[in-house]
Amino acid sequence: MIEPGKSFTILMADDDADDCLLVHHAMRETEHTCDLRFVQDGEELFDYLHRRGQYANGQAAPRPDLILLDLKMPKKDGREVLRDIKTDPDFKRIPIVALTTSTAEDDIRFCYEMGANSYVTKPVTFRNLVDIMNTLCKYWFEVVELPPMR
Repeated sequence: MIEPGKSFTILMADDDADDCLLVHHAMRETEHTCDLRFVQDGEELFDYLHRRGQYANGQAAPRPDLILLDLKMPKKDGREVLRDIKTDPDFKRIPIVALTTSTAEDDIRFCYEMGANSYVTKPVTFRNLVDIMNTLCKYWFEVVELPPMR
């Protein structure tokens, strides 16, 4: 649980600029303060986590408290990212929520088998997206106790 009033960092990995913009606006509608960061694919996500390239400056890449992960991305897709993060001792404690358009049972099963903490299908209305973001933030940052990050 993050202390009340403390800001937290959410890293969203999604190649759809419209979806990122909608999440950005939805977060502004919630009661939560957060530093929302975006990457466009799995390779950029790992550059962010490992602070390489454009993220070499630690201030450009604060450790995320939560990752929102789309499954369908170019270069390195969400399935590969999930598997790699959850097997990396430095990053496996970061909660990952698959936030994707897929409702396929195989995708849902795969994500949970690989260690995803939640699976959420992207809603069709903005109001539902605001509700989902509010619920995710409340749950991950006010309700649950997470292990300390390294």
